[in-house]
Amino acid sequence: MKQTNKTLSIYQKLEKYPFGKKIFSIIVSRVAPYFATINPKISELVPNQCTCLIKKKKKVFNHIKTVHVIAICNGLEMAMGVMAEASIPKHLRWIPKGMTVAYTAKAGSDIRCVANVKQEDWQPGDMLVNITAYDENNIVVVKGHIKLWISEKPTV
Repeated sequence: MKQTNKTLSIYQKLEKYPFGKKIFSIIVSRVAPYFATINPKISELVPNQCTCLIKKKKKVFNHIKTVHVIAICNGLEMAMGVMAEASIPKHLRWIPKGMTVAYTAKAGSDIRCVANVKQEDWQPGDMLVNITAYDENNIVVVKGHIKLWISEKPTV
């Protein structure tokens, strides 16, 4: 299957090289600089799903030395944004409208942030993207959704 999506194509080219996923993650963080605050790494990108890793380091700690939930939300938003850019049909566009999360466990390790949707969800109107953050033991530490507004691109 030939992929024509620019974001997905760049990821697929870079992932073949040593440090390719890290380079891709740096590129994303240059486009949206706030993501760089968590030093993220996109570890998997396929249509309709993206995984972003956050290392447990002092710069993302809270007062009890676990990964701060806002850092996790940043990783979840990065996973969602990259997934959306790599997956949205060419005639549509997206913008986030909100995020709803539940903190379900302490985040005492590296964190894996996952965003996913079904292909048939890409329709004009509100769309909920499932977001889940896991610790290294596969325990869910944050779960929720990001609401996107999907609309048709204007015809020129």
